[in-house]
Amino acid sequence: MNKLLVLLGPTGVGKTEWSLRIARALGCPVISADSRQIYRGMTIGTAAPTSAQLKQVPHYFVGVLSPEDYYSASEYEQDALSLLRELYEQYPVVVMAGGSMLYIDAVCKGIDDIPTIDETLRGELQELYRKEGLDPIRQQLKILDPVFYNEVDLKNPKRVIHALEICLMAGKPYSSLRTNPRKERPFRIVKVGFTRDREELYDHINCRVDQMIEDGLVGEARGFYPQRHLNSLNTVGYKELFDYFDGKCTLEFAIGKIKQHSRNYARKQLTWFKKDKETTWINLSDESAEVMERVMSLLK
Repeated sequence: MNKLLVLLGPTGVGKTEWSLRIARALGCPVISADSRQIYRGMTIGTAAPTSAQLKQVPHYFVGVLSPEDYYSASEYEQDALSLLRELYEQYPVVVMAGGSMLYIDAVCKGIDDIPTIDETLRGELQELYRKEGLDPIRQQLKILDPVFYNEVDLKNPKRVIHALEICLMAGKPYSSLRTNPRKERPFRIVKVGFTRDREELYDHINCRVDQMIEDGLVGEARGFYPQRHLNSLNTVGYKELFDYFDGKCTLEFAIGKIKQHSRNYARKQLTWFKKDKETTWINLSDESAEVMERVMSLLK
């Protein structure tokens, strides 16, 4: 049976480096499971593989969409499964690497059959949000789906707006569609989670942010400033710099916030991933981890 080796873990842990090593050893490509690296031009801020790294191993779903394009986990599920069918004709094992929890779950478990959102409706709600803020959207969601209203992070525009979109498109509460079915896949899934001791992980994150700034993140973010309202740019590393460009804070303060928010996101990722008992965890802080040997043994 063909195998999908899923390499997951928090931001800054070292997934890119290890995915390259492992893919080279297996002689196979890498499918990115990162919901931001999929967009063009957001290279530095998303720590996307460099051009040199992309030449080492074929990658998919890196820099293929415009930041203005709408793309959902449901679409990723269908596109990734279609790609895997093609790749398995040539490769017995394919590596998937990333930290986007919904993307990984979409491929490994499947996600609910959510209706496609009409672009006119999406535009109307985005315009409402720009003009009046999130409160009127929250109130509509509270009426149409009080169950999800009490579960969702009401400060997260992406989640609140998307839930209301689905309610309006489906004509029923979003919560009633979230059945979370486990779909069978025609390939074996092997999940490996990378982690590090907390202080070391945080040091890695802080150093990586400093390197991003040195590599030109401020200039990259400034180029996207006219598009700052896009959901794809509501992303750690960009939104903090947009505040700096708006004169709301100093550059030093914005950089500190990028580090803080990156650490917070890493904690959130670990909390989500640790719920999955199918994942074998490898602590990269342990010098005796023997990562390659352990990963290869899991594929036997």
